[in-house]
Amino acid sequence: MVIGGLASAALLAVCGLSAYFLVADERQGRQAQIAETAPTAIPRDISSREVDPEPLTEKEVFPNSEIVISVNEPPYQVLRTQENKDCRKAVAGEIAKLLTELGCSQVVRGTLRAPNSAYLVTAGVFNLRDIAAAETAHEKIKPLVNNKKGRFQGMVAGEGTDAIALSSAQVGWHIRGHYLVYCVIARADGEPVTDVDPYARQILYDMIELHLRGDVLEKRATVPVDEASPSPASSS
Repeated sequence: MVIGGLASAALLAVCGLSAYFLVADERQGRQAQIAETAPTAIPRDISSREVDPEPLTEKEVFPNSEIVISVNEPPYQVLRTQENKDCRKAVAGEIAKLLTELGCSQVVRGTLRAPNSAYLVTAGVFNLRDIAAAETAHEKIKPLVNNKKGRFQGMVAGEGTDAIALSSAQVGWHIRGHYLVYCVIARADGEPVTDVDPYARQILYDMIELHLRGDVLEKRATVPVDEASPSPASSS
């Protein structure tokens, strides 16, 4: 009986242990699922300079000498970068007046060489007063460009880059928060860039959507969870 009792106790112990492992495994599985789906960053308000007062820097917009869009493709080569508090330096005509009226406080821009070396690119970010100003800029710039009353200026970056300053360059722009992002594209040989040039369209997408809006301003618009979480109180 004692043996039987010990055997029963052992069986219960084994059953209990198995049950513990099952519960533990289930809990670990749930925790793993939570860990996999838990956000790594939380949104940060960039709707105005009032809530997002820190100025942009060249290092923030162009952190390295190369901009990698895809690890499977050659990078864009960064030739020159510049931060300027006078936004009129990066535009011409009535766009300069418009950005001044909309409270532009700085522009950070860079000139790059495309992966195939056949195109030059100037891309950058204007820091406007608030999202309403950015939306106004986005809407009013198009007729100014179409009617040749204003344009974004390409930035020459040394020998062999004069083509980026030509009026035949193609441009694109977009907004996120209180920022206006833009991209100017020129062929390195000085020939005009056509509206249906597929490579130019790819450059616009790479610079505006993937790099400036999707990377640079995405980092502005989010805070890593570990930085947002309050530090644990120190024990006394």
